[in-house]
Amino acid sequence: MGVTAELTDGDLTLQLTQNGEDLAVFTVGALGTVEVRRTTAGVGVVVWALEGGPELAQRAVRLASAYAFGELGFDRLQIEVDPELHSSARVAIRSGFRREGVLRGAALLDGERRDVAVYGMRSDDPRPDSLLGWTTLMDSALPKKRVIAHVVVRDTSGRVLLCQVSYKQDRELPGGVVEPDEDPATGASREMEEELGLALPLLGVLAIDWLPRWEGWGDAIEILYDGGVHDPSILQTLQPDGREILAIDWHSPDALEGLVSPLNARRLPLLLAKPGQLHNLSNGTPI
Repeated sequence: MGVTAELTDGDLTLQLTQNGEDLAVFTVGALGTVEVRRTTAGVGVVVWALEGGPELAQRAVRLASAYAFGELGFDRLQIEVDPELHSSARVAIRSGFRREGVLRGAALLDGERRDVAVYGMRSDDPRPDSLLGWTTLMDSALPKKRVIAHVVVRDTSGRVLLCQVSYKQDRELPGGVVEPDEDPATGASREMEEELGLALPLLGVLAIDWLPRWEGWGDAIEILYDGGVHDPSILQTLQPDGREILAIDWHSPDALEGLVSPLNARRLPLLLAKPGQLHNLSNGTPI
């Protein structure tokens, strides 16, 4: 099909040289092409083969995408790249495509299974040159670290409250993973109430710990809150949920080895010995 449209941003010009039912081709002079391949109704994949570097590719992809949304009727476009091709990932982000996830082993290259990173843009997304558009793009691409909030509850004898959980042998502190858009203290209180039927007051932060990758978990930041000192009889007012938490009891700092994880065996004696200070830890060890 002949030329049907000419696109420009003032310095760069694209020509729509093919506009079929399943493929639109934009030619960038002698530098190469940008293609939009229709996959399903209203959805297309953007592919480019261009000389001239990432900045030129970014501008060309922006022009072609805007035309695909505005004139060709697409509702969603996506870019699929090898996660190791960082320059292509930058083109996707700077063209307005949010990083949406990784399809593990979705591509076969020279007999080897390779991951595919997916970047997507909808027709109603804020434009990448707006503040909201740019911050949303950066939020999709920047690292997201898990936050965990646990509570250290002590009795008048210096013992710590530990939970027998249903999913592992190690005893655990009350608390858990903080939900999106939830502050850590609220998360700690919510977890306590869900697990034990009562959210004890939080008196402050005892420790901030960084946890490295472990057994399939990504790295995380853990905040350990001071749940205060209580009479041992407070156990009678707590009600383990019976699903995740099977039982609760007090345990002495010198009897934790083999009862809790190696991480808690390292750090809990430190916290219990000096509960009045903030402990800065890395994998349970003072920094």
